[in-house]
Amino acid sequence: MKGVSFLATMAILALASSIASAYDPSPLQDFCVAINDIKSGVFVNGKFCKDPAMVSANDFFFSGLNIPGNTGNKVGSNVTLVNVDKLAGLNTLGISLARLDFASYGLNPPHTHPRGTELLVVIEGTLLVGFVTSNPNKLFTKVLNKGDVFVFPIGLIHFQFNMGKTDALAFAGLSSQNPGVITIANAVFGSVPPINPDVLIKAFQLDKGVVEYLQKAFAPK
Repeated sequence: MKGVSFLATMAILALASSIASAYDPSPLQDFCVAINDIKSGVFVNGKFCKDPAMVSANDFFFSGLNIPGNTGNKVGSNVTLVNVDKLAGLNTLGISLARLDFASYGLNPPHTHPRGTELLVVIEGTLLVGFVTSNPNKLFTKVLNKGDVFVFPIGLIHFQFNMGKTDALAFAGLSSQNPGVITIANAVFGSVPPINPDVLIKAFQLDKGVVEYLQKAFAPK
């Protein structure tokens, strides 16, 4: 039984390792800390690298994920992402982290990460989560409680909804230093410049007035 547990653990670690390196180029050295001044760095991948002699422990450090995000918005949720732009030491390492805060009945709306798989763990509360596959668009959904874990495959539309009357908290690891995010409603109805209404009328089988209302509602403020 111990042997089976050991093999299962090794398999999980191997999978996690492959996820972390599959979509970002593998680093060619121990680390490659991001630097914006290209004159004092060497380009490898992702961002220019700081001279190793200039690197300090602070380049691998981020503080603040203990602070709840502001959920006082229309959807009642907030995502605090720690990617390479906030933690320079993540450059080339193929991983990032996010804190997800939810007010009562708050929603992280349907969205995708074009460059990363997401592994989410619930810390407090009860979340209804799910993702939709590519055609024929099958929904996989699950109610998660404290300590539960769920994975959202790279590029697929997914969501998280707080089903409870109290706040909820989750953390997520993503398999890219910069996974990106496309929030579906915002992208479709709030793009700049706007998508031609005739396209949306045809695609969503909606009246012109509804499309115009949605484009106005999602237009960047």
